[in-house]
Amino acid sequence: MRIVIVVGMPAAGKSIARTYAEKKGYPYHATGDVVRAEVKARRLKPGPETMAQVSNELRGEDGMGVTRVALEKALEEESRVVFLEGMRSWPEIELIREKAQAVVVAFLAPRPLRRQRVISRGRADDSPEAFEERDRREIAYGAAIPIALADAYIVNTSTMDQAEQDLDAIIRGYDAG
Repeated sequence: MRIVIVVGMPAAGKSIARTYAEKKGYPYHATGDVVRAEVKARRLKPGPETMAQVSNELRGEDGMGVTRVALEKALEEESRVVFLEGMRSWPEIELIREKAQAVVVAFLAPRPLRRQRVISRGRADDSPEAFEERDRREIAYGAAIPIALADAYIVNTSTMDQAEQDLDAIIRGYDAG
């Protein structure tokens, strides 16, 4: 099994990897999905503050609790390629690499474009007002390190189709190796 670890700041285009994985039939597990499911299970009202609070709780003392849940699900898959999204620190990457071969793919987009995407996507856990705070929280988690040390990059400033083509080229090269 090979795990594709998808990293990037909020609204950088990580969802393109999910769309790609679904089209190709690859399993996709995201820590954000784990957090959203927990918010729903607790019958809490989804919103930026609630999501941040539950995310912090689930991450645990070492910051890797949610990653362990997503990794466990990924390792149960019977697929040659599995996608994992939401790792925000280098120890999380190392944890995954202890269990499977992995490549880190970082999605990049300028802050003004990411902010515009947050406004347009209208998710309950996003808000233009909370954009700066969320960026700072992601950086505090350590998200900048996996992005800086990624094995491959997708500069997502063009179309979704272009970003998907860029990802396909990376995955084809990785899957062949």
